[in-house]
Amino acid sequence: MADRLSIFQRLFSLDGKSALVTGSSSGIGQQLAIGLSEAGALVGVHGRDQDRIKETCSKIEELGGKAVPLVADLRDLDNCQKLISDAHKIMGRLDILVNCAGMNRRKPIAEVTQDDFEAIVSVNLRSIYFLSQAAYPIMRAQGGGKIIHIGSINILYGLDTVSVYGLTKGAVGQLTKVMAVEWAADNIQVNCITPGFFITPLTRSLTSDEKNLKWLCSRIPVRRLGNPDELVGTAILLSSNASSYITGQNFIVDGGFLSGGSWIKGSAF
Repeated sequence: MADRLSIFQRLFSLDGKSALVTGSSSGIGQQLAIGLSEAGALVGVHGRDQDRIKETCSKIEELGGKAVPLVADLRDLDNCQKLISDAHKIMGRLDILVNCAGMNRRKPIAEVTQDDFEAIVSVNLRSIYFLSQAAYPIMRAQGGGKIIHIGSINILYGLDTVSVYGLTKGAVGQLTKVMAVEWAADNIQVNCITPGFFITPLTRSLTSDEKNLKWLCSRIPVRRLGNPDELVGTAILLSSNASSYITGQNFIVDGGFLSGGSWIKGSAF
């Protein structure tokens, strides 16, 4: 048993590591921040609402972890660069960057405004690009690092009313590969986690509708939506030494949604 524990510690422990999780004041980001902290990391908790950031930090501290509050509006490019600089300065290191911040406005293509387009792209794609760019020299100087993008099932599956959101997530899937290729020689692994349908504030408008929820649960082989904490294991894998030879990959966590459906069980197609 002692040997097994030492192997686990060697592969998956994040002791001594510092992680910045954007969009971690609620939803998936909050659960990832808590999970990385439980694995041993000092976590930078980012958001736009100070009270919600404090709430996440308190949850981490109640579990014996350490957290640093970081406020920034990622729609502004200067704020993206400052967030990385502040996180590095306060935490002393930046070993892990989890790009989880995201936004959406559900509209048919014919109704999407330029403001809708710019707002979604600025957070879901542009911020990820330049946050990662700013983190790169820090990680390179440290001898390596981990970058994890949080994608969406929209990378691989088209849904109406989310055209702009979908195109940003599709771009994130491709960006993951290019960053992985460019930065592999610097011992920086870049991967993407693609959630299926999860219970989060971002999906509340979708899942609160009984008809939508019934369709989703009938289509997902495990017959339920995911809980954000069910993404933590994948995040720890991709943040730890266990993934030293994994880069440029898209990890789909969707309860089997993209695997297909059942004629016998009457899945909705």
